[in-house]
Amino acid sequence: MPPDSATSRASLQKLFLTGLLTLLPIWLTWVVVKFVFVLLSDISKPWVGPISHQIAASFPQSLGWFNGLWVQNTIALAATLVFILAVGALTRRVIGQRLLGWLEALMMRIPLASTIYTSARKLLDILQTKPGSTQRVVLVDFPHREMKSVGLVTRVIREEGSGRELAAVYVPTTPNPTSGYLEIVPVELLTPTDWTVDQAMSFIISGGAVAPESMPFTRAGDR
Repeated sequence: MPPDSATSRASLQKLFLTGLLTLLPIWLTWVVVKFVFVLLSDISKPWVGPISHQIAASFPQSLGWFNGLWVQNTIALAATLVFILAVGALTRRVIGQRLLGWLEALMMRIPLASTIYTSARKLLDILQTKPGSTQRVVLVDFPHREMKSVGLVTRVIREEGSGRELAAVYVPTTPNPTSGYLEIVPVELLTPTDWTVDQAMSFIISGGAVAPESMPFTRAGDR
């Protein structure tokens, strides 16, 4: 192969890799944002669609564009966001707290719904807990002792008979932290960190690109 051809080929490969690495984070951000937007807009679509069709039919000359799919999606998303903000504002008031308490009591009476709601509520409460409490970001030996994974301690329990402390650790996957593994690990085998949940999530989602300058790795008992 002529030298000029080999040089051109290497240059093209380098340009392709540079372009791919530039577009990859933009594409990943778009996929996540699109998923959230579609999920939110789907909540309000059942009633936004009929209303949009009715408006377009009543004023076909001036408001016929209300039948557009993008218009319905935009209205549905805006309506859902307004609803979420209204719920947040209402929850801060006494009447909102009473309504929430009534709703929780109703959910607890439904067998399957009570299990799902209670588990989801506890997980969200743990993820919102400030550092320094029972919730903490740790490193666990996974898949073997010389490699670590970032995990979130969700609960500390005791082993039957011995009373040994065991930690329930949720290990999120990269780049989607909503999926992961649940591991039961002896507390003494955890490597504690001073990271916040936000720092841990940034580390996981970025594939380690967003990280502090230093971090613990070896447990104190192994040093």
